[in-house]
Amino acid sequence: MSAGGDGNSAYGRKSFRRSKSHFADRITADGRDGWPVAAARYRLVVSRACPWASRAVISRRLLGLDAALSLAIADPIQDDRSWRFTLDPDGRDPVLGIRYLSEAYDKRETGYPGGVSVPAIVDVPTGQLVTNDYQQITLDFATQWTSLHREGAPDLYPERLRDEVDEVMANVYEDVNNGVYRAGFATGQAEYEAACSDVFRRLELLTPRLARQRYLVGDTITEADIRLFTTLVRFDAVYHGHFKCNRWKLTENQVLWAYARDLFQTPGFGDTVDFDHIKRHYHQVHTGINPTRIVPLGPDLSGWLTPHHREELGGRPFGDGTPPGPVRPGEEVPAAGRP
Repeated sequence: MSAGGDGNSAYGRKSFRRSKSHFADRITADGRDGWPVAAARYRLVVSRACPWASRAVISRRLLGLDAALSLAIADPIQDDRSWRFTLDPDGRDPVLGIRYLSEAYDKRETGYPGGVSVPAIVDVPTGQLVTNDYQQITLDFATQWTSLHREGAPDLYPERLRDEVDEVMANVYEDVNNGVYRAGFATGQAEYEAACSDVFRRLELLTPRLARQRYLVGDTITEADIRLFTTLVRFDAVYHGHFKCNRWKLTENQVLWAYARDLFQTPGFGDTVDFDHIKRHYHQVHTGINPTRIVPLGPDLSGWLTPHHREELGGRPFGDGTPPGPVRPGEEVPAAGRP
């Protein structure tokens, strides 16, 4: 999720097109791009409001990388200079010493013309951005950072299932992850209707699949589940109303609602979700869509903690591994953001 460029008021007033990640260096076991995997060298910058960043937060926690990769959480209310660290004392990230994420971008490339997006990984010694490639970061967490995984970490991108995982993720990305944005930021009726139809067509195709199996691919949680979850968990709170994806609510689809609750109640998922950040970001930043900046009181979030009965389908959330341990001190979701 990016900021900057034409400013927040442009949302919903110009045709939407998601740009590719400009900084696509990879942090790998062999350091082929000059960035080797190393404990305590890098800092992951996220917003809890952003579904793309939330993928990285969930993956980091499931794999136990929280001990090796520190986390910076940006204010959900960005300004036209981008994501800012106003949640921290003195408005500076305590590790990087910067007020805006754009400062790390500037250290990497002066005068970079694009938006400033999260997730972003910053090299702590130099203070410069390494990558903002939201599609690749979590895949590398699963496959390149293995030396730093916790004992019992799940295999989120199993080699034998990668073709199927990739196919599912590609369809979910186009129609659901990105589809809600194409609908929400549409500037014409036909553009909106096409995007909104894609969203619900794909969700309706996924419903029978998830009616017969607990997870999207195989019998354990994979990267595909993480990517679908980060959209579903925001669906009723912001996409249904704010982005006009309102043919039905998630809570009205018995299968997808149970699937989303199952994941939410799995350690590593719901304990990273901050509904307060999500609601305030979308409704207060996207002033081209919501010029009053009023944040709705609803929806009722208590249902996220109700029984889902998905365990009756079998499946093992972490495969041969184990759940992650408690959330690290300082990374807890504040009470205001929880159901």
